[in-house]
Amino acid sequence: MIASVEAVEEVRPSELSADVLDEQLIGQLVDRARASGIQLTGEGGLLQQLTKRVLESALEGEITDHLGYEKHDKTGAGSGNSRNGVRAKTVLTDVGPVEIEVPRDREGSFEPQIVKKRQRRLTGVDEMVLSLSARGLTHGDISAHLAEVYGASVSKSTISTITDKVMDGMAEWQNRPLDPIYPVIFIDCIHVKVRDGQVANRPIYVALAVTVDGTRDILGLWAGEGAKYWLQVLTEIKNRGVEDVCMVVCDGLKGLPDAISTVWPQAITQTCVVHLMRASFRYAARQDWDRISRALKPIYTAPTADAAEERFLEFQEEWGAKYPAIVRLWSNAWAEFVPFLQFDAEIRRVVCTTNAIESVNARIRKAVRARGHFPNEAAALKCVYLAVMSLDPTGTGRKRWTMRWKPALQAFDIAFDGRLSIGRR
Repeated sequence: MIASVEAVEEVRPSELSADVLDEQLIGQLVDRARASGIQLTGEGGLLQQLTKRVLESALEGEITDHLGYEKHDKTGAGSGNSRNGVRAKTVLTDVGPVEIEVPRDREGSFEPQIVKKRQRRLTGVDEMVLSLSARGLTHGDISAHLAEVYGASVSKSTISTITDKVMDGMAEWQNRPLDPIYPVIFIDCIHVKVRDGQVANRPIYVALAVTVDGTRDILGLWAGEGAKYWLQVLTEIKNRGVEDVCMVVCDGLKGLPDAISTVWPQAITQTCVVHLMRASFRYAARQDWDRISRALKPIYTAPTADAAEERFLEFQEEWGAKYPAIVRLWSNAWAEFVPFLQFDAEIRRVVCTTNAIESVNARIRKAVRARGHFPNEAAALKCVYLAVMSLDPTGTGRKRWTMRWKPALQAFDIAFDGRLSIGRR
């Protein structure tokens, strides 16, 4: 998983020990509920009743601590403050809406903590809404889901309020300090539909870095394009602590190579081979795709840059007359295409494409497609941010990623004369 996901990190409850959770007592409760025809889940079910009792018991404990004496204790007489009945309140929990009785005091100074004043949802509900939103459900879908599964009425405006809370976390995440050096940064974009006067496609760029330890770190999300814009983005990344980058892999964005060399003069700009192939197919008839693919493969698998140039001349002789646009495409991208050919197979394998970022983009596209279009760029960025923060919840992807990058990082350390050592200090 990404190292910077503090804004929506899952809160894991501590495990209760066996002496606290009496299994025999739990079994008796379940058996009695079934004998009485009470369902375990759903409205009026055992879980709702238990939640009600637990919350009310905790609130009773809080007001006892606040007043300094137990309920009906004579020592409270003349203490200056005392209990003053209860007030009914319905809160939305993970098991559905639960009506509880909140104790009051005569002075009105009691401030409950487990269910605060004016609080209508427990934190687990907010986490559930954020999780569903990150998976691409619209606000209407989430509202319908909560009503169907938990019998809870949550308006779309309330759901919007919950998801809007992540914007503060997003701003903090977008401006957090970064590592002093990264072996490689991948830059790619996904297109979203934004309704600004009229619906139009807008690019949202994702910068994903590989750390010196082999983990992945999404550096940020940006909406915009152009040479000046990219210089601003890369300067922002540098100002957050990134002093050096060995390689930047991108899809041939206009103006990006110049921006990279301006910010990190030692960095190598590498065009993604997969993007070059896809762009080539756009100029070719479908029946020629297989033949063109076979003709281009010797170019990007050549042992040296000189050998790649020879293979390209052969491709030009065979296909130049029919598809001059493909020849022009590769010629224009040649300076940013050949750098990876000077390295060994371990580095070539991981930097010749932006596949490292494709899994991230796949999750983002899934969330974006479910929304159709967005009212503005801020709403689109919020959706993408939620999708990014929900990546790899179990951590298994992080382990696979690290193992895959270990051989490449050793090769990077040798190829770039120990420049990665600054990141390990």
